[in-house]
Amino acid sequence: MARSDVDYPEVGSAAPAFALPASGGQTIKLSAYKGKSVVVLFFYPKDMTSGCTKEACGFRDAHAGLKKAGVTVLGISPDPVRQHEKFVEKHALNYPLLADEDHAVAEAYGVWREKSLYGREYMGIVRTTFVIDRKGKIAHVFANVKANGHAEEVRAWLDENMA
Repeated sequence: MARSDVDYPEVGSAAPAFALPASGGQTIKLSAYKGKSVVVLFFYPKDMTSGCTKEACGFRDAHAGLKKAGVTVLGISPDPVRQHEKFVEKHALNYPLLADEDHAVAEAYGVWREKSLYGREYMGIVRTTFVIDRKGKIAHVFANVKANGHAEEVRAWLDENMA
C-alpha cells in the first residue's frame, strides 16, 4: 500500500534509481545519464488531460534550448507505454515518456500521494519536477507544480543554478 506520509528525496541526496519502459520502444535507466547530463524528471498524473498536455507541450517547446544546455527531459506517469505513444504522437513530444504503471518510482520519489477530487479520496501522482545533477543527486524539487509556465520556470532555475 502506498504511503501518503512519504517526503520527497532531499536536495543533495542520490536520486532514486530506476529503469522503466518508455515511448519509442526504449527502456530508460536514470544511471545512463550520470556524468553526462542534467536530468529534468517531471511526474504528471495522466496523458491527454488538459493540465498534463500544457505541461508536456511546455517541455516540448523548451526542449531544443534545454538539450543545447546539456539537459535531458523525461516525463513519468502511471499510464502504459501504448498510451504514452498516442500522447507523444498527438502533441509531437520530442522527449521520452516513461511508464510507471505500478507507481514504484513515483513512490520512491514521494509523489504518489493521497489526493482528493470532489470529496473523493484516491491515490495518484502529485505533479512534481526534480532536477537531477550530473552526479545523480537531487539538485532541486519543484513541488505541487502548476502546469502553465512550468517549463519556463524550470529553464530559469537551470540557467541561474546549473550554468
